[in-house]
Amino acid sequence: MGNPLLSIKNLSAWYHSKKMVLSDFSIELAEHEVVGLIGLNGAGKTTFLKVLSSLLSTFRSSGIWYYDQPVDLRNRDFKTCRYTVFAEDSSFSYFTFWEYLSYVFSAYGKKITDVSELIQGFHFEDHTDILLKDLSTGNRKKVFLITAFALKPRLLLLDEPVNGLDFQSTEYLYQQIVNYKEHGTVLFSSHILESITLTSDRVLVLEDGTIRQAFEQEQIHAVNIREALHDKNDI
Repeated sequence: MGNPLLSIKNLSAWYHSKKMVLSDFSIELAEHEVVGLIGLNGAGKTTFLKVLSSLLSTFRSSGIWYYDQPVDLRNRDFKTCRYTVFAEDSSFSYFTFWEYLSYVFSAYGKKITDVSELIQGFHFEDHTDILLKDLSTGNRKKVFLITAFALKPRLLLLDEPVNGLDFQSTEYLYQQIVNYKEHGTVLFSSHILESITLTSDRVLVLEDGTIRQAFEQEQIHAVNIREALHDKNDI
């Protein structure tokens, strides 16, 4: 691992106080790496991304550090260093792609870059002027993915990014994830084994709200991950 980008110690998170979704969850992300998060349904993958995205306030931790400095996840400076693409997102329904892109870049204090290559790569040329509410699930996902890769935050969070994408767009997404290490760090959750094994520098296996196993480099292959999940038929 390189220099630490984000460190979280002993995180617990919940929706109802009597049932923890994450418990004693600790993670460290390095600069310029791709980390895949995998686990069975209910393991806590999306909950963790919601915590990082300031969408879940019911959590506690013994410490959260960004570049070795204590950080509040709700702090604006931290928010503008990360961007999240969720598995399903119905927000900004009455925006077109261009309107959404402009809004996000303005909110992050950045100038819009040339996104033509990303639009072509995701085969989105015919949909840029359509309201998000009128797009298919897959094309709506492309709006947020194109925005994410154009924005280039230091920390890119992807929740089940393959869901809804066609084959060609999926292949292009894998390329973008791998190449993103030039710009920053990617943390993404997936239940699709291929997406994990083809792109990740590290794979973290979640079970019952905590990280049970971690795999790196040559350890990352389907057999190891299936065994770690205790259910060879789930993936």
